[in-house]
Amino acid sequence: MPGIDECLLEAMKLPGARGAAVVDWTSGLALGTVGESPSGDHETTAAETAELARMAAESPSFAPADGSDWSDCSDADIPVNDLIVSNRDSYHLLQFVRTTFDSSVFLHLWLGRTEGNLALARIRLGEMARQLVLG
Repeated sequence: MPGIDECLLEAMKLPGARGAAVVDWTSGLALGTVGESPSGDHETTAAETAELARMAAESPSFAPADGSDWSDCSDADIPVNDLIVSNRDSYHLLQFVRTTFDSSVFLHLWLGRTEGNLALARIRLGEMARQLVLG
């Protein structure tokens, strides 16, 4: 089971990977980073992506389709699996990490649009999130 550093190095092996981070979305702090940062500063990027992750995870618009109130669920049952934000030249993938305790962590992959493969990156990032060992 890989830890943060191993997970980030694995993410950087994906075609088109420019940078990656493990971020705590409640505090906005980067727990680990590798590669480049879109803003030039990993901590600024972590804080900005944490804001996006927090909005999505807490939004009633993303509640389960069965109409149940997800706010009563444990942190391991947040309604969002991942987010994809695209711009002219890149993708940002945010993959939430489910844990048995406090699921307030996500993987952020910055992927070049031309050289990257969004579908492959999404699949692999999901696998990495399931295998990531925190602690």
